[in-house]
Amino acid sequence: MATARKPNPKPDDLLAWYDKHRRRLPWRALRNQTADPYAIWLSEIMLQQTTVAAVKAYFEKFMKRWPTVQDLAASDLDTVLTEWAGLGYYARARNLHACAKMIAEEHDGIFPDTEEALLALPGVGAYTAAAITAIAFGKKAVVLDGNVERVMARLYAVQEPLPKAKVTLKALAAGLTTEHRPGDYAQAVMDLGATVCTPKSPSCVLCPWQEPCTARSQGIAADLPRKTPKKERPTRRGHCFWLTRRDGAILLRRRPEKGLLGGMMEIPSSPWQVEPLDIDAARPHAPGVTGRTKWTPLTGMVSHTLTHFHLELEVHMAKVPDRRAETLGGEHDIVWAHLDDLGNYALPSVMRKVVKHALKVGY
Repeated sequence: MATARKPNPKPDDLLAWYDKHRRRLPWRALRNQTADPYAIWLSEIMLQQTTVAAVKAYFEKFMKRWPTVQDLAASDLDTVLTEWAGLGYYARARNLHACAKMIAEEHDGIFPDTEEALLALPGVGAYTAAAITAIAFGKKAVVLDGNVERVMARLYAVQEPLPKAKVTLKALAAGLTTEHRPGDYAQAVMDLGATVCTPKSPSCVLCPWQEPCTARSQGIAADLPRKTPKKERPTRRGHCFWLTRRDGAILLRRRPEKGLLGGMMEIPSSPWQVEPLDIDAARPHAPGVTGRTKWTPLTGMVSHTLTHFHLELEVHMAKVPDRRAETLGGEHDIVWAHLDDLGNYALPSVMRKVVKHALKVGY
């Protein structure tokens, strides 16, 4: 760890700042109120790799529909996935439902209050367990998200790039984590990173830790934390098959439970691969394949970026006779959906783009 000096930031200075400038968030308890472990857990799962702005509406929707963890556990996974659609990283939704069921069935609806027990729950990692422990239960725990990493890197002028620097940054964060108001302290550091010690153009003049901040004194705050360059995302390609019947209903197919977008509904598609896949090779993956099915390619392409790759999809359209439509409707994991009802199905963002493209170009 490279540092120019040994700063001495005081947690009490940060807490005093937090008392004046804390963000009002729908899952955050007001001062002198007890935090709701269910709300904290739900928000932290949603916030994984997602912004606060994107999460707020989803959190409020979930809390209105499922005000307790028992309510969420009693719901079926399809409904949860449908409400989650558009938030991305859909494995979180599957883990969310599995976790709710475990808490309801094995913990009598009561959240564990230790990091060790929380880590045994589906979808709960080190950061989430620490955040719940500190915020929901007021116990000392070292919370390290992207905001905290940035604050620590700048306070101590850590030059080692992320992700290798995580061990160093966690040790530094542990040295500042207090027994006094641990939940408020955890939220204070995250608020500081989100509102003042921002990734670009940090507002050092507003920071309660500006005096002890080594990076500020060296004039390198905006350059930290350093990051190892990410590998360029590859581009994968595939074909989607927009199949309609006479009444205008569209055929949807459920994706396998395991794997990318597991359990979500899709406009049936071929595998997504780096190597070009021509339509003849893709056609066996289309629904209702018969020698008489005529697929018409639509002009243009649907582009979407997922976590690890860019995706380009060609869309093909066909109509199916009523007799064949009835047969398809009886197949496993296949449904016919009317346009007005598409909002009731767990369509991920990329498939919503396919729907928009087909409606714009194909009609």
